[in-house]
Amino acid sequence: MTKRNEIDSRYKWNIQAMYSSLSDWENDIESALKTAETYSEYRGRLTENADILLKALRDKDDIWRTLERAYVYARMKRDEDNRLPEYQAMTDRCFSAIAKISSALSFFTPELLGADEEHIRALIADNEELSVYTHYIDELLREKEHVLSEAEENIMAQLSEVTGAPGDIFTMLNNADISFGEIKDENGVSRKLTHGNYIRFMENHDRSVRKQAYENLYEAYRKQINTIASAYNYNTKTDVITARIRKYKSARQAALSSDNVSPEVYDNLIDVINSYLPVLHRYIELRRKMLGNEELRMYDIYVPLIDVPEKKISFEEAVEIARKALAPLGSEYIERMNEGISSGWIDVYENEGKTSGAYSFGSYDSMPYILMNYTDSLKDVFTLVHEMGHSMHSSYTRENQPFIYGSHSIFTAEVASTVNESLLMNYLLENETDPDMKKYLLNMYIEEFRTTVFRQTMFAEFEHITHTAIEEGTVLTAEWLSDTYDKLNRKYFGESLADDEYIRYEWARIPHFYTAFYVYKYATGYSAATAISSKILSEGEPAAAAYREFLTTGESDYPVELLKTAGVDMSEPGPVIDAMKLFESLVDKFEKLVLGADYE
Repeated sequence: MTKRNEIDSRYKWNIQAMYSSLSDWENDIESALKTAETYSEYRGRLTENADILLKALRDKDDIWRTLERAYVYARMKRDEDNRLPEYQAMTDRCFSAIAKISSALSFFTPELLGADEEHIRALIADNEELSVYTHYIDELLREKEHVLSEAEENIMAQLSEVTGAPGDIFTMLNNADISFGEIKDENGVSRKLTHGNYIRFMENHDRSVRKQAYENLYEAYRKQINTIASAYNYNTKTDVITARIRKYKSARQAALSSDNVSPEVYDNLIDVINSYLPVLHRYIELRRKMLGNEELRMYDIYVPLIDVPEKKISFEEAVEIARKALAPLGSEYIERMNEGISSGWIDVYENEGKTSGAYSFGSYDSMPYILMNYTDSLKDVFTLVHEMGHSMHSSYTRENQPFIYGSHSIFTAEVASTVNESLLMNYLLENETDPDMKKYLLNMYIEEFRTTVFRQTMFAEFEHITHTAIEEGTVLTAEWLSDTYDKLNRKYFGESLADDEYIRYEWARIPHFYTAFYVYKYATGYSAATAISSKILSEGEPAAAAYREFLTTGESDYPVELLKTAGVDMSEPGPVIDAMKLFESLVDKFEKLVLGADYE
């Protein structure tokens, strides 16, 4: 494993652009805390007149904007190497500051909502500069029944420092403490198994390599299964108790309410995907036959069905592919992306202690940074365009929206990333001349549907089941969680998949489960993105311009409304059904291709 100081600086994010010295970071922490301490001057006066309300709103934004910058820096420095105690301490200090500031500002919402709604509307009308906060105040009024008293909100704010503990415990266990040992690759060479290279091993055509990697990984989680079950149990219990305190009918309703998304959207997704499970089962059976295995195992699920020569794609080549694939989004989009890459948005390669996976992150005032663990594979090219979609979304939004609307709901964020993936797949399929490589790409496209739509919907079902169980008084033991997950996995993969003693522990390695009811948005986002990318490719610049307009909207309205800007209505099951129809057509085409039919 490479040490961080051995990696060339051009492959590291330009995080020093955020702070020139640690003292500047300290100043931001202290400034945010100091301003929060004096915020009490607004207590009892918030709705006295329009000018006071405007100043209170702006001061609150300034506090959170300053602290956000400090937190993002500390968290990203920790993610560079989770073993370094100084950055763990800095991140912990930010969490402590967040709790203190939340407590100091906790009177704001109860006091504002304690005023008559007509009076609040009159204040907004009285000062034109308050109009920017109209949607924000509408959102507060919509959630009025779930806001507690000032004293209760203060307690909840102070508790936030500890309610996130289960997720933090899992993060440290998963990224700093757990070890998967070594396996022998197809050449008999010992290799250290990591989060970053696990999928590469699972895609290896040598079945013994896949089996080793699979069993090593899940054996490590099995050994920690009771600890992880305890963390997840209390994380889920926290969701349920918090929802009850805030008078929601369920933890799911509480989570969906932040996006003003009805539970029917969640249920429609699960229902539609379940209705297309027979198509997935047909594909799984085709996979078994093509691999020539009497029994299909979970470690056979990720290996490409088409054997093509492995081609290493350097990061520079990946960037060039991305530029060409995303060209339908317009020259303005490509120029902005190029500038971001050259200025240091991306941390490219894996190093010892680095957080696994990939993400796009940043503060309102920073670059929209991207963390990767690039391994020169085609899959990594897709990861690059995926995370670039997030970062470009942030770049457009922060340039066009004030801080109060400068972020994104996950519901819309996953659209921006997946549109890029869809355009990349279309570009590769359109420009590939090798018939076997085209089959390989088509199989990869099917796999994207399987992992992003079917898999994330299965996760969404699991989350709904676990939270409902807690609400009904069940304790989420390791055995209960593993049995429940195993049953779901069998339902989704069908009879072609043989029984497996390890897949029952997969729930224990999913970090997204510590942010409840998050993963369903991957599936809805993929469905919306499929519709948008199709419009861009068929309609050209008008559709691309509408999409770029969507990228500027941030959180200035509810997610379902914002997506209508790009021409998609997610309040209906239509986009999900259309995505499933495309999936079925891909499976049909793939079956014909592997049976010898000409590619169309």
